[in-house]
Amino acid sequence: MGVTKTDLFTETQNELANYARVLAHPARIAIIQYLLRTNTCCNSNLVGDLGLAQATISQHLKELKSVGIIQGTVEGVSVNYCINPEKWHYIKEMLFELFDSYNSSNCSIC
Repeated sequence: MGVTKTDLFTETQNELANYARVLAHPARIAIIQYLLRTNTCCNSNLVGDLGLAQATISQHLKELKSVGIIQGTVEGVSVNYCINPEKWHYIKEMLFELFDSYNSSNCSIC
């Protein structure tokens, strides 16, 4: 069995890339911003507030939920979503670590 491209990178690199992939859509960023503002929401609220179709919203919510950025609870016929605080802080720390590792004096071209 051959080596896959993900085998060339560390677990952390693959994990951060997966989070970045999920975050790399403006609709998902808008959903996250909405959840951060409201602290919770019903799926149907997103349709009206973001102006996207229900199916589109559902697909983006599925992607965000698949990596644990959001969590949802079923209440009757509606699903309420919110930011998963543990995962949110974990991703934040991973990004901080990446950005904090930059040292501008390392660039010999400048």
